[in-house]
This record gives sequence, C-alpha cells and structure tokens, in this order.
Amino acid sequence: MVSIQAHSQYEPPERQEPVTSRQGGWWLSVRWFRTLALGAAAMMVAACGSSPGRAGAPPSAVWLVYRHLPGVVDLAGPRGDGSFLVAAAGQLFVLGRDGTLRPFARGAGGYLTAMGTEPYLTLASSDAAQGTRCSFGNGTAFALEPGARPGVVMISPRGRARRFASLPPGRFLSGIAFDSTGRFGHRLLVTAGSGGRTTVFGIGCDGRLSIVAAGAPAVEGGIAVAPATFGRFGGDLIAADETSGRVYAVDPAGQVITLAQSALPAGGDIGVESAGFVPPRAAAAYLADRFSAPNKHPGDNAILRLSAAQLAQAGIRAGDLLIATEGGAKTIDIRCMATCTIRYVAAGPAIAHAEGHIVFAPL
Repeated sequence: MVSIQAHSQYEPPERQEPVTSRQGGWWLSVRWFRTLALGAAAMMVAACGSSPGRAGAPPSAVWLVYRHLPGVVDLAGPRGDGSFLVAAAGQLFVLGRDGTLRPFARGAGGYLTAMGTEPYLTLASSDAAQGTRCSFGNGTAFALEPGARPGVVMISPRGRARRFASLPPGRFLSGIAFDSTGRFGHRLLVTAGSGGRTTVFGIGCDGRLSIVAAGAPAVEGGIAVAPATFGRFGGDLIAADETSGRVYAVDPAGQVITLAQSALPAGGDIGVESAGFVPPRAAAAYLADRFSAPNKHPGDNAILRLSAAQLAQAGIRAGDLLIATEGGAKTIDIRCMATCTIRYVAAGPAIAHAEGHIVFAPL
C-alpha cells in the first residue's frame, strides 16, 4: 500500500455519431454568461500541509474564449514550433501559434477514438528512460484510451498512431503526464482508478508497466510533474481530486502528501481538475472548456485563454502551479519554496466545464 501523509498496432474503436445539442442542432456554443466573481481563497500553507485560510478579493484575471471547437477535452504542448495538440470529438487537431486549427493524424494509420470519453494527452521528450537504451522521441504524443481495453496510444510527430501500452482491465484512466525532470526515470505516468482508489503506473519507452503508487486517493484530470524549483515537491507528480478539493504530490517512492486544500468549490464535475506549471516567459495559458450537458456547468466547446498581460497582472510567475476547477475554471496559483503560498487568481465563464491540462505558449 502507498504511504499517505496529511501533510502493438493501434486499432481505433468504431466512430460514434456526432453529439447534438438539446435544440437538435450541432454542438451548442454558449457565449452568454460571463465571469462569476466568487469570494476568493487567499492563503498560506506550510510545505507540510497546514490548513489554509479563507479570505480575499475576486481574482484579477479572467479566462476568455479564444477558439470554439466541438468536443474539445485537452491540449498538450507546446511542440517544437510552438503549436499545441488538441484532443476534440475523438480526433486530434493542431492549434498554431497564430490561433488557426487544422486536422492532425487523420486517415489510414491515424488517430481516432470514441467520442464522449476523456482521452487526455501529453507530449514526451527524447531523454533516455531510466534502465533502457531507448527514448520516446521529441514531439511524440501519448493519449489515454479509456474503455473496456484501457491503454495508451502513441502518436508520432508525423501523425501515425498505434497502441503503445495496455493497462489492467476494469480501471478508469484518469490522467497522463510525462516526467521531464527524470525523478521518475523519464517515464510516462498514468493514473488509473478502481474502487475509489488510484494506482499510479510508470511506463517506459519500451512500453513496460510498473507501479509507482497503489491505493492512492482518487485523482482525475490534467496531472503534471513539478519542476525542480518547486520547493520540496520538485520532481513530484501533482494531481487533484475534484471531490475533496485536495491537491496531492506523489514522489517516486510512492509516498502521497496533501500539498494543498484548494478552498474552492468541490464535488463531482465541480472541483479542482486541471493543472499546469508556468514556464519561463509564458505568452499565454490555454485550457479546454468542454460542452457537457446536462450539467450545472455545461461548458461552451471552447479553448479558453489567459494572456501574458493577465498572467502578469495576477502576479503569476515562472515555476508556479496553476490549478483550475472543472466547474467555472476557478483558478488558484500555488508557489512553493521553503513554504507554499496559495492565491485565487483567475476565473472563467460561470458555465465553463474545464478539462485536461493547463498549457502555456512560449514568447
């Protein structure tokens, strides 16, 4: 059991019919409603996980609709040219630096998965995986393949897809990240839930699985590996639990620590979901806003954006961790050095249904 402290060839499934809105048309784009200014959580927590305070003013930054895209569920990147991969409606797109969207990995040998699932994405690098002579290769993407045969699909930079690894059946795949720091051996990290608990798997570039942590708390969404500068949690896997509102850190030994209590609204399809670390010289942040009806936060089929000016105005710095709720994209900034500080810094449209990772464009 994990120690918890308080402190082959890819065979895509059959394509489903497009989902329609309640009006019977194509995906519904909901542009009305703007920001729900909520009482904020400005707090200081020690790196050992003390209780946060509950006070503050409404956030200074607002996630705004950048592009509409039916079925958008996650973004990964940036790639070498500054573009992003976008998972939407069971397919992949490339979001260019100029904001244009174009299809990617289509046709024979391309990528296709069932609509209505959460095939979260990550990009790998060419660092050699520990204990092997192989590497994943720069620009290679990996997507979760939920369902009866859970696994991970590899998509090459040229758009060729194949099944890369299979996970034990009966698991709910809830997150994927790449260890760019090397503390986990430059492996893929996948979270898989069963019976209300989570197993963290490490996957090497040879496709072999190992268990990093078993019996961990439930987590879901855009998990991320912390940079070395993130205080005592540098190099740990960071994952959030929407039900409890907690943010966890998992170290390579499988030890799980409560990094923070978000003090944001919690619950299914409401609480903390998306994570991302701010790189040096970030030009913008992006987050998927998925249409999900019927739901208290039905979403808008959009890619949301925080500009560089908004990041600066909110006092968000390189190395900070941003965590956003699924309902309304309410966002906190966690900065860890000797201790960790938490600030409520941004909110999205009240209807937003945030999913997946928070990603950042380079200047």
